[in-house]
Amino acid sequence: MFRAVSLAPEAPVAEWLALLDGALKRSATLFDDKAVILDVAGLKPSPSELESLIAELSARRLRILGIEGAEAPLPSTLPPRLVAGRPAGDAFEAPAHEEEKPGVSSLTIEGSVRSGQSIVHREGDVTVMGSVSSGAEILAGGSIHVYGALRGRAIAGAARNPRARIYCRKFEPELLGIDRLVRTAEDMGTHLRGQAVQIWSDGGAIKIAALG
Repeated sequence: MFRAVSLAPEAPVAEWLALLDGALKRSATLFDDKAVILDVAGLKPSPSELESLIAELSARRLRILGIEGAEAPLPSTLPPRLVAGRPAGDAFEAPAHEEEKPGVSSLTIEGSVRSGQSIVHREGDVTVMGSVSSGAEILAGGSIHVYGALRGRAIAGAARNPRARIYCRKFEPELLGIDRLVRTAEDMGTHLRGQAVQIWSDGGAIKIAALG
């Protein structure tokens, strides 16, 4: 098991790269020490276009671990093609009748999440009874509930669940994410800082409001 970020470029690629550059300008460490899975299912690039895109991302110091949604075969110079997060060559090793997947679960952290810690739970909600320190990260397939201060990074709906939400008692985050939407601290303003808030996705944008 390892942690990776999924990045899904959209056409036109030049405009998408400009948006990426803007995000990196606001948060230069956004992809530091993170492996990236490139999801090109919505782009459907030719091999030469894919090579050009990989070169553009490499120039921005993004480490591409593998490529999802690409049509085979890929040039040997590119990262491996993945199917459901696994190397494509392993996709046919599963038995014909796979066991039924376990249901959605929740994870509760009794204390706080310290700086440098990363909690990844893609199968459901994450509840933190304490605080999430600056430099810490929570990634959940469902919603995230923080009963203390949220000062680090929180990404909910990582299982492509746009209905996921983030709740916290004290709002001081470095970065927020819902599904594939992200907002950095610079984009949030200061009017809700220190308050109890909820965060959700609406119409392709991240919304933030005080809890009554």
